[in-house]
Parts: sequence; C-alpha cells; structure tokens
Amino acid sequence: MTPGERVLTALRRQEPDRVPMEFSLCPSQMERFRKETGANSPSEHFGFGIRGIGIGSTKLKTDFSKYTADFPEGARVDEWGIGWIKTPTSYHFEHIQHPLQKATTVKEIMEYPFPDIDADYRYEGLSERVQRIKESGFAVSASAMAVGGSVFWPPYKLRSMEQLLVDFMINPDIANAMLDAVTSRMSVLAERLAAASVDILRLADDLGTQLAPIISLDTFRKFIKPRLAKIIQSAKRVKPDILVFFHSDGHIQEFIPDLIEIGVDVLNPVQPECMDPVEIKKKYGNHLAFWGTIGTQTTLPFGTKEEVRQTVKERIETVGKGGGLLIAPTHLVEPEVPWENIMAMVEAVEDFGYYN
Repeated sequence: MTPGERVLTALRRQEPDRVPMEFSLCPSQMERFRKETGANSPSEHFGFGIRGIGIGSTKLKTDFSKYTADFPEGARVDEWGIGWIKTPTSYHFEHIQHPLQKATTVKEIMEYPFPDIDADYRYEGLSERVQRIKESGFAVSASAMAVGGSVFWPPYKLRSMEQLLVDFMINPDIANAMLDAVTSRMSVLAERLAAASVDILRLADDLGTQLAPIISLDTFRKFIKPRLAKIIQSAKRVKPDILVFFHSDGHIQEFIPDLIEIGVDVLNPVQPECMDPVEIKKKYGNHLAFWGTIGTQTTLPFGTKEEVRQTVKERIETVGKGGGLLIAPTHLVEPEVPWENIMAMVEAVEDFGYYN
C-alpha cells in the first residue's frame, strides 16, 4: 500500500497492511527532532501518509482599530480581528484578546468585518496542489476551521468563552448571529475543499473538560449540532466519499451518537485521561474510526519507554482490531515529553502495527 492508501483504508474502518501513525511537534520538540535526525520534516522522516493543505491568505487590509483599542500593546491581530499575545513562559500558547466581547446587539455582530473566506482568489491552484499530493502517494487533509475550530471556537474567541456561554442562556439572538456568521463561512470553505477533492475534511470544536462536556447535550443540539451538520452536508453534497474528521479534547462521550448522526467519520483524539478508548471502540467502532488514543498528559510525558511501547501495543490490539485506527498522540507533543518516548512510540507502531 502507499502511505495514503494505508491512511484512507484505516479511516474507512478496514484493515490496511499496517496501522498508520501521525504526530505534530511543538517548537522545542522540532528543534530536538532536527538535532536528533538531521531532517526538517517529521512527516517525511517518519513516513506519515497524510499531507495537509490550506487555502491562500487574505488580501484584505481590514481596519480593526474600532475593535482592538483595548488590546495590549504588541498584540498580533489576525484576519478575524482576534488579538494574540505571546508571553515568555507560555511556549507556543498565546493569550487571546476578544474584539466582540463588548457587543450588545445583533446589529453589531452583523456589521463586523468577517474575513473573505468565500473569495475565489484564495482557492487558486488548490485542486492542482491536491492532485500533486495524491500523485505522490499521500492522502490529503484540509481544515474547515478558523482559529482552531469550526462552529464553537471562533465565536468564543471573538466573544470570549464566558460571554458566549452567557449568550447561550440569556442572549440567544447574539449567540445565533455569531454562530451563523461563522458557519456560513465554514460551509463555503468545506464545499470548496470538497470540490478540490481533498480526502479528509478536518472539523474541530473543543467541547469537553477533563470530567464532562463544557455545554449540556441540549445546548449542543440547539446551537452547535445543526451548524456542524450544515458544514458536513456542504462537503458531502460535493464529494460524498470525503472523510469527515472531528476533533474535540476532553470528555465528550454524550455527544458521540449525535456526531455519528450528522456524518462524522473519524473521531479525534479519544483522550484516554477522559474516555476509555477501548470502550469507545466497542460502542461506536461500527460507525467511527479513531485518530489518536496515546495520552499526552500521562503516557508520553511520564511513562517509561516500555510503558509507552505497551500502551501502543494495547491500543493496536484493541482499538485497532479490524481496522479503524490511526495511532497518534492526543495533542501536539509538548516540551516535557522525552525524545526517547517519542521514538518508543514510533518503534512500537513499527513492531506491533502489522495486520496478519
């Protein structure tokens, strides 16, 4: 099998020749990777079967000064008008500044200068780039996301998490206006990515804490689910066999049947500190493939090399049984993970990941 065929076979819940793997490294781990391997790309060095692709940058020069006057000096403002501030102790994380936090009317939301996701120039050459990647033997993934999410995250970053949750309860008109503004743009993006023939459409919205969902199932069904469904339908109308990947950290088990209902094919990252991957496989493995399952809060940073190997072996034998697993850490590999544990994970997949 080519690397791409291996990935797509697994994500279609069939058995490839062996279990595919993928991971991303934080900046300090990238420095370590370069030092240890002499290479520049983990994807190429370790033979990952997926290559990501995105649309072009905006050419708009939007004046967000009306919304950013209270931002701290030095904040980086993105195309959504959201401010980002790095601190010396936060590694690659940034503090978020919310341009619509003080909005009090739907009119203010409607007048906000949202980015031009629908602009044709942002998709120039996209189909050709997708085709070249496929011809090289890789699966192609692309994200219908903005600032890390598809429906829930962009509004909370525009509005603040606290204010958006308040809006759900007492300002539903403002919440709906925010969510609709984002969803309409993500639906266009999903449709255009599907038209370019990407294999995997990535959606994301972190909906869970370590112990329970952030919002109730009723709130999810009222505000989030129908909009995620619209984005998925926009893609699958154009390319029915596109694989829809959905990411949410934390405990989201209550939402899984609804995600299956609206067309999610792949669940990521199945965080083992919050949900039991083996139980999730038993309950939902006839409908979902799983991408992740190796804990970045427990096993990778704090396990021994042998514990990492054993965990990978167990995941392959359980969650990977019959196909349906792309093994990966449940998050970006952070600075505290020993290099030896990264290599133990890679070597365990190579040692135990073959289907007979």
